[in-house]
Amino acid sequence: MKEKIALVTDSTCDLPQQTLDNSIISCLPLKIIYGDKEYRDRLDIKPGEIYDKIEDKIPTTSMPGPDDIQKELLKLKDRGFTHVLAIHISSGLSSTYEISNMVGKQIEGLTVEVIDSKLISMGLGRLVLYAKELIEARKFDFNEIVNKVRAKINDVELYFVVKTLKYLIHGGRIGKVKGTIGELLNLKPIISMDSEGEYYTFKKVRSRKRSLGQLFKIVREKIKEGICYVDVMHANAEQEARELLDKLKKLENVKDTYFGEISPAMVVHSGPGLIGVCVTRATD
Repeated sequence: MKEKIALVTDSTCDLPQQTLDNSIISCLPLKIIYGDKEYRDRLDIKPGEIYDKIEDKIPTTSMPGPDDIQKELLKLKDRGFTHVLAIHISSGLSSTYEISNMVGKQIEGLTVEVIDSKLISMGLGRLVLYAKELIEARKFDFNEIVNKVRAKINDVELYFVVKTLKYLIHGGRIGKVKGTIGELLNLKPIISMDSEGEYYTFKKVRSRKRSLGQLFKIVREKIKEGICYVDVMHANAEQEARELLDKLKKLENVKDTYFGEISPAMVVHSGPGLIGVCVTRATD
């Protein structure tokens, strides 16, 4: 039987809408909850609406529901897809991977493979783009594509800074970023993600200016190893983020860049002021 392969991801991938409109990609929105009101990430609510309210009210977030995932998979089956590769936000931050994996096994007549990216934002986004390229190349079967995407995770690194750690603490997403609450609220550490997809302190820094300078130095060192994609994301910190991007574009070994704003669901846990960099080795 000829394979027809679709991609499923979630709204934390931070890919632009024109990319997500591709006929083989489906994007499941996470949910932002204010009291008894629920909003679909990026569809019903934009990052700016979170910035405007977050000082007065910090919302909560939730994963796509099992019914939402099942409905999307059945749509793909009805469109003639035989295989689905789902790539989701780190299981260390969300249960989206676990629920997607569970639901995928229940769809008869559709082969569903779910990958825990161990990443967020454009780290996840770069994996989706890589998978899309492999599918459209028509050179590999489904299992080969799954294996290549799993291996690609090791080529992606994320580093970010926030203005305050209080939103990560409030949302229970502080992970392995170490220190007492008092110490954490005064730090501006460079945060990265470990092999389990959890946040940890990559480098301790005590000022915003120094933390942004360290982000640049980290990327400069990383791309000495070979050609890379370098993406810069932000949360209500466009000017600082663009200044960083402009500096990074001048470095050798930068193949391509993307600049964007993180999803509302991610803003809930980072707060305004996040600046992040994703470095992806261009292996293929």
